[in-house]
Parts: sequence; C-alpha cells; structure tokens
Amino acid sequence: METPLLEMRGITKVYPNGVVANRDVNFSLREGEIHALAGENGAGKSTLMKMIFGMEEPSEGEIYIRGEKVRLQSPQDAIDRGIGMVHQHFMLVPSFTVAENMVLGMEPRKGLGIHYAEAIRMTEETARKYNLAVNPKAKVEDLTVGMKQKVEILKALLRGAKILILDEPTAVLTPQETEELFRELQQLKEHGHTIVFISHKLKEVKAICDRITILRGGSSEGVFQTADVSEQEISRLMVGRDVVLKYDKPNVALQEPVLTVQELNVSDRQGNSLLRDVNFTVHGGQIVGIAGVEGNGQRELIEALTGGLQGVSSNGAVQVKGTEIREADILTIRNLGVAYIPEDRMSQGSAAEASISDNLISTRYRSKAMNKGFFLRGSSVMEMATRLIEDFKIRCSGPKQPIGMLSGGNMQKVVVARECSANPQLLIAEQPTRGVDVGAAQLIHQKLLELREKQSAIVLVSADLNEVLEISDCLLVMYEGQIVAYIENPSGMSEEELGLYMLGIKRQDAQQIRRALSHV
Repeated sequence: METPLLEMRGITKVYPNGVVANRDVNFSLREGEIHALAGENGAGKSTLMKMIFGMEEPSEGEIYIRGEKVRLQSPQDAIDRGIGMVHQHFMLVPSFTVAENMVLGMEPRKGLGIHYAEAIRMTEETARKYNLAVNPKAKVEDLTVGMKQKVEILKALLRGAKILILDEPTAVLTPQETEELFRELQQLKEHGHTIVFISHKLKEVKAICDRITILRGGSSEGVFQTADVSEQEISRLMVGRDVVLKYDKPNVALQEPVLTVQELNVSDRQGNSLLRDVNFTVHGGQIVGIAGVEGNGQRELIEALTGGLQGVSSNGAVQVKGTEIREADILTIRNLGVAYIPEDRMSQGSAAEASISDNLISTRYRSKAMNKGFFLRGSSVMEMATRLIEDFKIRCSGPKQPIGMLSGGNMQKVVVARECSANPQLLIAEQPTRGVDVGAAQLIHQKLLELREKQSAIVLVSADLNEVLEISDCLLVMYEGQIVAYIENPSGMSEEELGLYMLGIKRQDAQQIRRALSHV
C-alpha cells in the first residue's frame, strides 16, 4: 500500500480550558490529490489544519510526512517541510508591490538594501513555472481579490510548498474567478502538488475535489470519494440532519419605504469617486440584495447606511423613515431601528475578550429591560442570553464563555442573534453567512426570512451568489461605484450571468435602471 504523503494518526487536541477541538482524528493526504475538508462550524477543521501548519501542537497523536514522524512546532517548521497555507483573510501588505510581498521574509539583498530586480525575477520565474500570471510591479492594494489570492498561492509555491492548504478559497470570488482558480488548482495537481480544500460550498467540493474528509463535533465521520456522495449526503454527515438548500419564500405585501437612497455620491480625500449617483428604496417586508466584486463601492455604501463614512466627502440623501442619517452618529441611527451585521465579526461585530452575554447586550444595555440605573439587571441579561443561545443554536459552554473562544461560525451566530433579536425596522446584513457551514447558513437565512415576514426592511450584501439569488426579492449589482443592473426576479438568474454583470462585462442602460427603480 502506498505511503501517504501526510498522515495524522489519533489526533486529539484539548485546550487548557478543557475544550476538546479534535478527538482521535485520522487524516491522510495522497500525493497529487485535491482533498476537501468539510464540517460544520466548531467541528475542528481549523484546529486540525493549524496543527499541520505548525500553529498548534496536538495533545495526543502523531503526524507523519512520507512515513517519517515529525513535530511541527511553528509555521516555519511546516514551510521547511513543504507545507503552505493560504488563509481566508489574505496576509499581504497592501502598500507593497506583488514582488515585495512575494519575497517578504526572504528578501534577496543588494548591499544594505533589497535587490528589487532579483525579487521581480523570482516572481516572474515562479509565475511562469506554474502558469499563474501576475504583474510583479503592481501594488497589492490595486489588485482584484482573485489576483490577490493568486499572489498568496505563488508566495507559498516560491517557499517550496508541495502541500497547499486553502481556507475558503472561493468565499469572495465570482463564478468566473472561481473557474479560473479551479483551472489553476488542476494545473498544480498535474505538477504533483497536493491541495487541502476547506470549503462550505459543497457544489464546488464536488466539482474540484477527489476525496473528502468530513468532521463533526471534533471527530471524523469518514473519508469518501467525492464522486460517491451527494451534496445532500455531505450536508447530513456534517450536521446530522437534512439541510434545506432551497427556500420557499411566502409572499409578503410591501409596506411603506423604510430606507431611501437618492443621488448618493461619495469621493475620497483625493477626489476619486467611490459611489456615483446611487438610487434605491427598500420597503418593509422586502429583502434587497446587493452583489458586486469586492471593492466596487459596497463598502462605502454600507458605511453611508450605518454612520461609518470617515475622511470622505458625500452628497445626496440617505433617509430612514424620512430622517436623514448621512451625517448622523451611530446611536442616533440605532435609535431609528437600524441593526447591522458587519462583514468583520472580529473587529467590528464583537469584543473577543467579553462574554457571549456581554456581546449580546452590547447594543441594548441602556434599555430599561436590561438596565436599572447604574447596574444591569443580571437575571434579565442571563435569561435573554440563554434564550438566544438556544434559539440560534450557538455551540458554547454557556453565556459567560468569552466569545473569542468560539469557532468563527458560532461567533457569527452571536452577532446575528444580537442584531436579529432587536426586531429592527431596517437590517443591514453584510456577508451574514461568510465562513459558516450549511446548517448555520440555513438558520441565518431562516432568521432573515422571519424578519421579512415581520415587515422589516433588509439590505443583504453578499459575495455568496447563491445566497443573494435565493434570498433577495430584488437585486442590485454594483460595478465601479455605480448600480449597473437591477434584477427584479433574482431566483431566475444564473450565477454565471450575474458574474458577468459583476465583472462589468454586461450592464443595463442607466435609463432602464432608473425606470425600474422608480416603480419599486
């Protein structure tokens, strides 16, 4: 029998606080395969990969590379053994060029400085070798998301990676960029590289991966040939029940407009246009989806809706129930009934050191239900936290557990629970299911649809095209700071066609969009 390229035997990881992340897990990789790692949030995927990449050490068990027992005590140990990892959140320096990022930490020297010409040569040679075209002189901050990912992969390859761990590699890519990535991964496979593909997008797992290991509750549910298991079977193994992948949305009569955006223009300090003539309305009982490749104005639009515009100039109108909020502070906006699920759950959505209960009341601790003068009503806080933990199926030891100890998906559920339970007039949901498993995504979608039935107005900004097509009542597509398409019936559109609008290859006539929006 062929010796695995990498093998983990009987891996158990217990943290000092007693949390068991992995329990007697066996995992192996064959040379030249694309191997999926799937499981719900908190199943132990990230911990397992951190042990392969030397970021954690197992409490029990052994790791072998080509049959040799190894101890990986740091990422450098892993890199020295030919293991590279591309994280979901890229580790590039935006102000550096591609070449400068490529050689970071292993810079070729010329005298006392960096040999920049040699850095360019190394970048071009690696790109040519793996047929991954990049511009070595381009600044990373000017690159598309797909190109940044390419640079991250090339960085790992330059350092000699034969095993590549890709964490949610398609989370922010269009279908066209995803297809390109898959072609590149197939080429790497043909070069003899082995790829670990961590993803919650089961259709993509089926499309690109040879085998799949499924984790549940820290233990392995088995290893399968992806051709032999359906998406539904994978979902069932991941979460222990059938998962609904399509939604029946009941008809909800549109109410009065809750959010009105008129002729919104935003420019940065240098006068560069970030948003141009943005117009739309969101009614009570309506979910308006916003799609676009990252960096095409969605960030600035969300900031205009949530009181976050800083260091920019803007004009136009952004009104909630007739009240202008463009220059209002966050508390004023909150008091108008606006809730916000931010894209970055770590820095914007939560306080990692605080407890789950403290995070859940962070937007309502002033309310009489939670506050009695100088003190919080402890029993009310605990009662609410316990109810939301149960209602949103948050996997934790209890309300007092620090939120930073949760998996990313369970942390996301705390943020979603806090914002949805406020019964908002308007909910801004920015990437609400990014990095969460199919079961958690289904729960979050159901909560959004429940708010819709309660006549809340919802703005859904998402890079998950299936999500915006399935959940939205209508869809706006943004490109270079403008609305370039208004889709009245998103569920009838393919992801491929939507991707063409997002890339600016297709666009509707401006007058056509205005006429359509004027009838909403």
